[in-house]
Amino acid sequence: MTEKAVLQAFLGYQRASVVAIIDGLDEAALHTAVLPSGWTPIGLIEHLSDAERHWFQDVLTGSCSPPPWGDDGLSFVTPRPAAVVLDFYRQVCAVSDELIAETPLDAAPAGKHGDEVLAAQTTDLRSIILHMIEETARHAGHLDAARELLDGRTGLGPR
Repeated sequence: MTEKAVLQAFLGYQRASVVAIIDGLDEAALHTAVLPSGWTPIGLIEHLSDAERHWFQDVLTGSCSPPPWGDDGLSFVTPRPAAVVLDFYRQVCAVSDELIAETPLDAAPAGKHGDEVLAAQTTDLRSIILHMIEETARHAGHLDAARELLDGRTGLGPR
């Protein structure tokens, strides 16, 4: 496998994990904050949607379309129907995959992330993918904890 294929496979695994972890939760549970941070499971998925869109569209290509609900930046505060959030997550991941497929790993981003330290660390597609693997895995851990607190289920996901 090529380096790009390996990176994309790891990102795909993490994306599949976050979706699998919340599978079977009803609408009420998806909107229930059980972590001290106040994040809800669906709020975490919405945040990951925004992160995918930001890093692969805003930063990598320099252009981006807004999410279907606008850019309010209040993912865990403003509840949205879970089906809408999950559909957007799948759509934005598909766009990210297309951009990854057509862009060389060493391509510099056309846009820039607002945080100077993080912007300095994400200087090509390779580092953007690595950042998204890390971001998605971090929130998969949050979702694992939330799921256990909601209904006691553990060990969910592709592995």
